[in-house]
Amino acid sequence: MRLRVVAVGKPRLAYARLGVEEYAHRIQKYAPLEVHFVKEARELLPRAEGYRKVVLDERGKLFTTEGLLEELRRFEGERVAFLVGGAEGYPEGVRERADLLLSLSPLTLQHELALLILMEQLYRLFTLRAGHPYHRP
Repeated sequence: MRLRVVAVGKPRLAYARLGVEEYAHRIQKYAPLEVHFVKEARELLPRAEGYRKVVLDERGKLFTTEGLLEELRRFEGERVAFLVGGAEGYPEGVRERADLLLSLSPLTLQHELALLILMEQLYRLFTLRAGHPYHRP
């Protein structure tokens, strides 16, 4: 699986920026990963062209970590883009073009925090798939 994460705005909060960098580095050991930051939400879909699209949305489907791993196995061998909107949400058409609407929590999360949580969960999924002891249910 080739991964691309496309997020609106570079993280300004130091903990989020450092965390995203750390998990991006860790994920690279398991799968090719690109992280792209765009200025506006209308740039999300063009950056995800040719990829399966997983759109983060509080109205999306909630999974356990193991359940999300099983769901993403549908995309094995494909290119998958995770789209993270900004404070203003998504423009028309983004949710409709999603292959999966994913909720990280029923709570509304600040977008930098959502990005950091996504990165940690991607790392967790790859370590779980590889049989490493990082994940402890």
